[in-house]
Amino acid sequence: SLFFRLHASACVHQPKYRPETYYQRFIPRKATLSRLVLGIETSCDETGAAVVDETGEILGESLHSQKHVHLRSGGIIPTVAQQLHRENIERVVQEALERSRVDPGQLSAVATTVKPGLALSLGVGLEFSQRFVRQHRKSFIPIHHMEAHALTVRMLRHLPFPFLVLLVSGGHALLAVARGVDDFLLLGHTLDEAPGDTLDKIARRLSLVHHPQCSALSGGQAIELLAKDGDRKRFHFRTPMGQTYDCCFSFAGLRNQVTNAIDKLEAEEGVEKGTLLSCVNDIAAAAQHTVARHLAKRTLRAILFCRANGLLPSRSPALLPKVLSGGVASNLYIRQALSTIAETAGLQLLCPPAKFCTDNGVMIAWNGVERLREQRGVLPPSADVRYEPKAPLGVDMTAEVKAAAIRLPPFKMKI
Repeated sequence: SLFFRLHASACVHQPKYRPETYYQRFIPRKATLSRLVLGIETSCDETGAAVVDETGEILGESLHSQKHVHLRSGGIIPTVAQQLHRENIERVVQEALERSRVDPGQLSAVATTVKPGLALSLGVGLEFSQRFVRQHRKSFIPIHHMEAHALTVRMLRHLPFPFLVLLVSGGHALLAVARGVDDFLLLGHTLDEAPGDTLDKIARRLSLVHHPQCSALSGGQAIELLAKDGDRKRFHFRTPMGQTYDCCFSFAGLRNQVTNAIDKLEAEEGVEKGTLLSCVNDIAAAAQHTVARHLAKRTLRAILFCRANGLLPSRSPALLPKVLSGGVASNLYIRQALSTIAETAGLQLLCPPAKFCTDNGVMIAWNGVERLREQRGVLPPSADVRYEPKAPLGVDMTAEVKAAAIRLPPFKMKI
């Protein structure tokens, strides 16, 4: 099978913003026949903006990350995230326009995340966008954050519908069949925590912020780094939901298993909570492996369900795609686990570069392009739009998947 990877970029360079010189240095891009969409993302802790044309070319982008602020506080505080979005959104949008050399008058539409996400964060992006489109008389395209993640790969290569997609992040875990720009069949979702949230909590319980190699990393990044030098077989954590034959996910039980193991080890080593354990690499490796295995098993069941019910096309198996996206998709160990499952099932694993797996304005702009092409959800600037912190994806088929009770054949992840 083909494991589709492109180079990863850690972040978008952020030069110092000087508002007094912005319009003096601004040189509009020459008129183009391609329609241009400005995308704005504020669903959680990233303030992102980008201008993308209908061919998928990224003309300019800007991203402000709040990661280091929330690392110091041990987690995302919604009011802090809201304030940081407010402080940075105008600058981020202006930088994206400046780098693209696009005047607001040249835009065809503005696309903005309005669901799902943190209410206070979504509100900042929506309020700014509505002022912007009304001032410049531009069409407004409300965006579903998870739909944008699912379709990002279509910006990078030709990928016809339908295809199976696994979206995993700090706030979500879901399996769905993408049948169209706004046509999804939901096969499974998380019942409690998302995998990224679980890995972050395990990292905090291990006090990895005090580890010399991990002080500037997110929890999930720290787990991945330390796991490279760990023995995953030293600790055996049960794969969640082993006797539940559906495609939903549960990670809270795994976190409890790891927490209990840490409590026991701290007692055995005679160290206080907050002190790094000697076997921290092994715990990280075992926890990461169990997360990957859980994701892989549910994904394999989704593939079998789709085939049994004709939800994927009947073209050559070598051409059948499976898309992996979302922040946790940046984890290379988890990518490899899903690549193994894809290979076992005769599918391609397609995954955007790491910089497009995490939240960004590019994916929102591209989703706007897709919707603009088909005139789906394109609204006038005066439309009254509300944000939705909780918003399901597509048509829920989880009951049908559970009723099918598909048992998996034995398999081993070759990682």
